[in-house]
Parts: sequence; structure tokens; C-alpha cells
Amino acid sequence: MQEKDPIQNPAKRLKTAATGMMSNIKTQTFGEAGEQPTPSYADMGTVNAITQDWPAMSRKSAEQMTQKYGPPNEAIPSRLIWYNNGPWKRTIVYRDEIPHNFPQPHSDTLEQVIDYQVPVEKFTELAKFDGSVVVERTKGEVSARCDMEAANILALNLMHEIVTGTLTAEQAREKYSEETAAFVMNRPAPFAEKLQFQVPHGNTMDTDHVTITDNLLHQAKEKFKDVTGLNGE
Repeated sequence: MQEKDPIQNPAKRLKTAATGMMSNIKTQTFGEAGEQPTPSYADMGTVNAITQDWPAMSRKSAEQMTQKYGPPNEAIPSRLIWYNNGPWKRTIVYRDEIPHNFPQPHSDTLEQVIDYQVPVEKFTELAKFDGSVVVERTKGEVSARCDMEAANILALNLMHEIVTGTLTAEQAREKYSEETAAFVMNRPAPFAEKLQFQVPHGNTMDTDHVTITDNLLHQAKEKFKDVTGLNGE
């Protein structure tokens, strides 16, 4: 007989909630919050076997990143991952392409991540600027996805310009188009060559605030003891 869905089991539901609270306390107390980098490196024979049948742009991104940063830390059939490579907290090359037409038709295959806290009031402006700039409020990260590292550097520099109020979304889109054209034509394009701001390292998470009252938490704890006979520990 198939086991009942745990989500429908009150005792398991409460125990899961209690585990989540304890995990929150542990990670914030002992500094284990967030993604923990993989310290080892993938075997390049494995990497080559994984990527040999990938689409052309995905293979190109993988080749460029391995040439510049060496073997990835993780390699699975759908992606390669590097941690703490160059200015990046994380670099991911994807097998699966995402079509993107701004500023010219291309496929997003390369994502690169930095620690960065974006004020909530700037989220809409960043969304207007570029749908491939992704803000993770809770994790305190911003990533850019494109087909070249230079394009990701450019996107994140312009993200910073928007956040600091130097450019509007429309102005940033115009500058992105100009700098991309300059870079492709081998003309000076400083915003595509290196990050123009000091990248934070940690302390960018936004864990938000508790909205369940102490009274409700107390009721949940008492319910947990009633259902399980345990003390919620």
C-alpha cells in the first residue's frame, strides 16, 4: 500500500516546519548559510564526454570557461559549475539554450553570479532593463546570463548603474547596445571588459522578517506536542 502523502500528515507537516526553524538557527549561528562551494574539480575526460553532444553555443561557452578557469568543480549532463572563479561567486554553463533577442539574437548559455543586495524598489527597473539579469533577494545574489562573459560583465555593470541611480532602464539598454557593438567591432568597451565596482563578498542576504506572531508559534508548538507526543526538539 502506498504511503500517505507526507504533506497531508499533520505530524510530519509540523515536524518539517520545526526542522526548518532549527536549520535556520543553525545556519545563521554557525555561518553555514547559503551555497557551499565544491572544493574538488571534475575530470576533464568526463567534462569532454558530457559536452561533446551539446549544442554549438553551449560547447563554445564550456570551451571558453575551461580555457580561462580550468576544469569545473562540478559536471553533470545538463551543466558545468565553477565556484569562486575570477570575480565570480559561481559560473554555470548550461547545455540547454535560452533564446534571447536583446540586444541582438543569441542564446543564453552562460550564467555568472556575484554577491549583491538590490533594494526592492529597484527590482522593476532591473526587470525593464534586461530579463537575463536575475536578482535573488533572499540569497543576496545577482546573476547575468548571456553567451559571452563580456556580455555578463557589461550587464552587471549596467545593473549597478541602475541601482545607484546613475542610469534609468532605458538609458542602460541604450548603453548596453552601444558597448556590445563596440566590443564586437574590437573598439574600446570598458564596461564589457571588467566590473567597474567593488563586488561585495558575503553579508548581502536579505532574510526578511518573521510575520507569524509569537502566539501562533506557541500554538504550533503545542499542536506539535499534542500530535506527536514530542517536545519539538
